[in-house]
Amino acid sequence: MSGYIAAERDSGKWLRGFIGLGVATAINHAGDRVLGVTIEIFTYPIQYFSMSWVLDVFFVPLLANFVLALIFGKGSKWLCYLTPLIVRGLSYYNIAEITGPPSHGHLIPMGWWGFMVILAMETGMVGAIIGESIVKRNYGRKPVEMLYEERLQREEERREKIRQARARRGQ
Repeated sequence: MSGYIAAERDSGKWLRGFIGLGVATAINHAGDRVLGVTIEIFTYPIQYFSMSWVLDVFFVPLLANFVLALIFGKGSKWLCYLTPLIVRGLSYYNIAEITGPPSHGHLIPMGWWGFMVILAMETGMVGAIIGESIVKRNYGRKPVEMLYEERLQREEERREKIRQARARRGQ
Protein backbone atom coordinates (compact mmCIF):
# COMPACT_ATOMS: atom_id res chain seq x y z
CA MET A 1 0.00 0.00 0.00
CA SER A 2 1.46 3.33 -0.99
CA GLY A 3 0.35 6.60 0.49
CA TYR A 4 0.68 10.05 -0.94
CA ILE A 5 2.93 12.30 1.07
CA ALA A 6 2.44 15.97 0.39
CA ALA A 7 5.52 18.00 -0.38
CA GLU A 8 6.54 20.62 2.12
CA ARG A 9 5.52 24.14 1.34
CA ASP A 10 8.28 26.54 0.43
CA SER A 11 8.64 28.73 3.48
CA GLY A 12 11.05 31.17 1.82
CA LYS A 13 14.04 29.72 3.66
CA TRP A 14 16.35 30.05 0.63
CA LEU A 15 15.42 33.69 0.10
CA ARG A 16 15.84 34.50 3.80
CA GLY A 17 19.19 32.69 3.71
CA PHE A 18 20.51 34.72 0.78
CA ILE A 19 19.21 37.99 2.21
CA GLY A 20 20.60 37.22 5.67
CA LEU A 21 23.96 36.20 4.23
CA GLY A 22 24.11 39.38 2.16
CA VAL A 23 23.21 41.60 5.11
CA ALA A 24 25.68 39.86 7.43
CA THR A 25 28.44 40.09 4.83
CA ALA A 26 27.71 43.79 4.34
CA ILE A 27 27.81 44.39 8.11
CA ASN A 28 31.10 42.51 8.38
CA HIS A 29 32.64 44.46 5.49
CA ALA A 30 31.33 47.78 6.83
CA GLY A 31 32.79 46.96 10.25
CA ASP A 32 36.18 46.39 8.61
CA ARG A 33 36.00 49.76 6.85
CA VAL A 34 34.70 51.71 9.86
CA LEU A 35 37.40 50.31 12.15
CA GLY A 36 40.04 50.80 9.46
CA VAL A 37 41.57 47.39 10.06
CA THR A 38 42.91 45.14 7.35
CA ILE A 39 43.66 41.85 9.07
CA GLU A 40 45.42 40.51 5.98
CA ILE A 41 48.16 43.20 6.17
CA PHE A 42 50.75 42.67 8.90
CA THR A 43 52.44 45.82 10.09
CA TYR A 44 54.41 45.95 13.33
CA PRO A 45 53.19 43.75 16.22
CA ILE A 46 52.14 46.60 18.49
CA GLN A 47 50.26 48.35 15.67
CA TYR A 48 48.77 45.12 14.37
CA PHE A 49 47.20 43.76 17.56
CA SER A 50 45.29 46.88 18.58
CA MET A 51 41.85 47.31 20.12
CA SER A 52 40.44 47.92 16.65
CA TRP A 53 41.88 44.57 15.54
CA VAL A 54 40.27 42.81 18.52
CA LEU A 55 36.91 44.41 17.72
CA ASP A 56 37.25 43.51 14.05
CA VAL A 57 38.07 39.85 14.71
CA PHE A 58 35.74 39.22 17.65
CA PHE A 59 32.90 41.73 17.83
CA VAL A 60 32.10 42.50 14.18
CA PRO A 61 31.50 38.83 13.14
CA LEU A 62 29.48 38.28 16.31
CA LEU A 63 27.23 41.24 15.49
CA ALA A 64 26.96 40.35 11.78
CA ASN A 65 25.96 36.76 12.44
CA PHE A 66 23.58 37.79 15.20
CA VAL A 67 21.72 39.81 12.55
CA LEU A 68 21.96 36.82 10.18
CA ALA A 69 20.27 34.65 12.82
CA LEU A 70 17.50 37.19 13.31
CA ILE A 71 16.81 37.19 9.56
CA PHE A 72 17.28 33.48 8.82
CA GLY A 73 16.14 31.88 12.05
CA LYS A 74 16.67 28.23 12.85
CA GLY A 75 19.72 26.80 11.11
CA SER A 76 21.71 30.02 10.91
CA LYS A 77 24.51 28.51 12.99
CA TRP A 78 25.41 26.51 9.86
CA LEU A 79 25.13 29.47 7.52
CA CYS A 80 27.21 31.79 9.72
CA TYR A 81 30.50 30.17 8.71
CA LEU A 82 30.24 31.68 5.25
CA THR A 83 30.13 35.33 6.31
CA PRO A 84 33.75 35.69 7.56
CA LEU A 85 34.98 33.37 4.83
CA ILE A 86 33.45 35.55 2.10
CA VAL A 87 34.64 38.86 3.56
CA ARG A 88 38.13 37.67 4.52
CA GLY A 89 38.57 35.70 1.30
CA LEU A 90 37.68 38.65 -0.92
CA SER A 91 39.90 40.96 1.14
CA TYR A 92 42.86 38.56 0.91
CA TYR A 93 42.36 38.10 -2.83
CA ASN A 94 42.06 41.86 -3.32
CA ILE A 95 45.37 42.51 -1.59
CA ALA A 96 47.21 39.50 -3.04
CA GLU A 97 46.14 39.87 -6.67
CA ILE A 98 44.72 43.34 -7.32
CA THR A 99 46.03 46.15 -5.11
CA GLY A 100 49.10 44.60 -3.54
CA PRO A 101 50.28 45.19 0.02
CA PRO A 102 51.09 48.76 1.07
CA SER A 103 54.66 49.86 1.71
CA HIS A 104 54.24 49.85 5.51
CA GLY A 105 53.25 46.17 5.76
CA HIS A 106 53.14 42.82 4.06
CA LEU A 107 50.53 40.18 3.33
CA ILE A 108 50.27 37.57 6.09
CA PRO A 109 50.91 33.94 5.09
CA MET A 110 47.93 31.81 4.18
CA GLY A 111 48.24 29.72 7.38
CA TRP A 112 48.00 32.80 9.60
CA TRP A 113 45.14 34.06 7.50
CA GLY A 114 43.33 30.75 8.00
CA PHE A 115 43.76 31.07 11.75
CA MET A 116 42.29 34.58 11.67
CA VAL A 117 39.33 33.36 9.59
CA ILE A 118 38.71 30.51 12.05
CA LEU A 119 38.72 33.01 14.94
CA ALA A 120 36.18 35.15 13.11
CA MET A 121 34.06 32.08 12.26
CA GLU A 122 33.95 30.91 15.87
CA THR A 123 32.93 34.29 17.25
CA GLY A 124 30.37 34.53 14.46
CA MET A 125 29.00 31.17 15.59
CA VAL A 126 28.44 32.61 19.07
CA GLY A 127 26.47 35.49 17.53
CA ALA A 128 24.36 33.07 15.51
CA ILE A 129 23.59 30.94 18.57
CA ILE A 130 22.57 34.03 20.56
CA GLY A 131 20.40 35.19 17.66
CA GLU A 132 18.76 31.77 17.32
CA SER A 133 18.01 31.77 21.04
CA ILE A 134 16.32 35.15 20.77
CA VAL A 135 14.29 34.02 17.75
CA LYS A 136 13.22 30.92 19.63
CA ARG A 137 12.13 32.95 22.66
CA ASN A 138 10.26 35.60 20.65
CA TYR A 139 8.48 33.43 18.12
CA GLY A 140 8.54 30.17 19.95
CA ARG A 141 9.08 26.70 18.67
CA LYS A 142 6.83 23.84 19.54
CA PRO A 143 8.00 21.49 22.25
CA VAL A 144 8.75 17.96 21.13
CA GLU A 145 5.63 16.63 22.87
CA MET A 146 3.39 18.88 20.77
CA LEU A 147 5.11 17.76 17.58
CA TYR A 148 4.48 14.12 18.46
CA GLU A 149 0.85 14.87 19.32
CA GLU A 150 0.32 16.59 15.96
CA ARG A 151 2.01 13.75 14.08
CA LEU A 152 -0.12 11.18 15.94
CA GLN A 153 -3.27 13.16 15.15
CA ARG A 154 -2.37 13.34 11.43
CA GLU A 155 -1.69 9.60 11.33
CA GLU A 156 -5.03 8.90 13.02
CA GLU A 157 -6.83 11.10 10.49
CA ARG A 158 -5.07 9.32 7.64
CA ARG A 159 -5.96 5.90 9.04
CA GLU A 160 -9.57 6.99 9.47
CA LYS A 161 -9.73 8.11 5.83
CA ILE A 162 -8.31 4.77 4.72
CA ARG A 163 -10.91 2.90 6.85
CA GLN A 164 -13.71 5.01 5.36
CA ALA A 165 -12.45 4.38 1.82
CA ARG A 166 -12.27 0.62 2.45
CA ALA A 167 -15.75 0.65 3.98
CA ARG A 168 -17.12 2.42 0.86
CA ARG A 169 -15.42 -0.09 -1.42
CA GLY A 170 -16.81 -3.00 0.58
CA GLN A 171 -20.41 -1.82 0.20
